[in-house]
Amino acid sequence: MMMMLSYLTHPAVQVAIACWMTIWTVGYARIPVKYYATLIGAACLFFAASVPALIVELHPVRGELTLPHEVAAFTLLNWKVTVTSAGLLLAAKLFLRILASLTCVSFILFSTPFSELLQVLKKVRVPALVLEIMQIMYRFLFILFETVQDMYLAQQARGGQTGFKNRLKDTATLIMQMFMKTMQQYRSLSNGLMSRGFTDDIPLAPYQGSPVPLRYKLESCVGFMLLLLLEIWLRLSWRNV
Repeated sequence: MMMMLSYLTHPAVQVAIACWMTIWTVGYARIPVKYYATLIGAACLFFAASVPALIVELHPVRGELTLPHEVAAFTLLNWKVTVTSAGLLLAAKLFLRILASLTCVSFILFSTPFSELLQVLKKVRVPALVLEIMQIMYRFLFILFETVQDMYLAQQARGGQTGFKNRLKDTATLIMQMFMKTMQQYRSLSNGLMSRGFTDDIPLAPYQGSPVPLRYKLESCVGFMLLLLLEIWLRLSWRNV
């Protein structure tokens, strides 16, 4: 529901959602600010890569053509590169929407174990094949991370990863070796499943839900209603204007 609000509401409500979910993640779930900021910042880098396509416009030079709400412009060969206020406003709105959605997803990732997420997905009738793929991928993430770390340390011990050219060469070798190790792990996993009588169904780990404290239930319901009322008020105010 918070994700839906993040997608459909005004920027002011999205800022409130981002602040509220940050309080829940850092304050209630006690996630270190360093890790939380790293995750949010890394995800925002993908948005930053798309910003030039949103704010920069390219037009052929035709006399003294000036776009409305032009903020900055310069001429490159026979083309005019401009930045308009409409593009900046669009980028700002998208950033707030993405930030609010990221805080909602981050709260789930930081506060909910992966096995419990799979149980929830199973209850909402996500196909079993998707859940099995998620389990296998989740297992391989840690194997790959450990393999890459060991291989990187081995390269450093042999005098590798020094200099720009050597780094490129060693990184390419690392990627190739990692792919080969991954295929070996995949074959081992497949053989292990077949030897244990795999029947096209990987059962989930047993799970027993724990009750949610009443304080958190009340705070979440009251907060959601306040955000919803704020969005309704904003929509009515803009309509009257």
